[in-house]
Amino acid sequence: MDTLHHLPLTAIDPSALLRDRTTLDPDALAQLQHSIATEGLRTPIEVWRLSTPREPFHYGLISGLRRLTAARALGHATIPAFLRSPQSLAQALTAMVSENEIRAPVSPWEKAALILNAVTEGHFPTPDAAIATLFPALPKSSHRRLRAHATVVEALGPLLTAPETLTTRQLDTLAAAITGGHEDLLTATLHPHASAGPETQWSALRPILLDIAREPTSPTTRRPRRLLRLRQGLTITREPTPTGWLLRFSGPQARSPGLIDDVLDKVEEWFGRG
Repeated sequence: MDTLHHLPLTAIDPSALLRDRTTLDPDALAQLQHSIATEGLRTPIEVWRLSTPREPFHYGLISGLRRLTAARALGHATIPAFLRSPQSLAQALTAMVSENEIRAPVSPWEKAALILNAVTEGHFPTPDAAIATLFPALPKSSHRRLRAHATVVEALGPLLTAPETLTTRQLDTLAAAITGGHEDLLTATLHPHASAGPETQWSALRPILLDIAREPTSPTTRRPRRLLRLRQGLTITREPTPTGWLLRFSGPQARSPGLIDDVLDKVEEWFGRG
């Protein structure tokens, strides 16, 4: 049986496990603070010992974000917590996921991020094992979809702004493109918009994804070519427009106006002056 500890609040990382609820209702939080201040904390939080401590954090939060936040606001130094052992950790994670689903639907991105985070922390050996344990009631088709969405989180997570706003269909489309071998193209498309909002990012991705769906890349000829990376750090992407095509040049070499002059000279050589 897992033992109860009184752990320093400063040693608990509330973000170690990507979770669905990071915005807390201020009125409900105020009521909880009053309850803790007058009656004490009735239900301990749940934590696990981080496999790789990140100072000052030595524990990751599983459940009890509201309780932890309220205790910090009250100035408490420690908090009662169940330290989950490896044997009980999977069960605690599953209960947390189930409770969150009951309170409010969790976005597809948050589910996929939770799966990868649980694997990274060593709670499960593979994403498939995490999915089978955390979402046992879902059919196999939903398990396959979650696995595909996890590839999107892994490939594009650092570049996407507010990815939790992506719909299931958008994640399906991104997953299909990554499975088709276009991860580098999606990454190159997002890089110039890494700090932009989600609508701007999706507007940049949409024509690329439509082009991929309309004209799949041939596995034998690898045509059409949509991305070219050169040793000098130059990246060229082909993007469809309503009237034709756009070649986007990026990288250190692209800053030189002489490059575009050379490209224009070459096109003129091929087709001559109009």
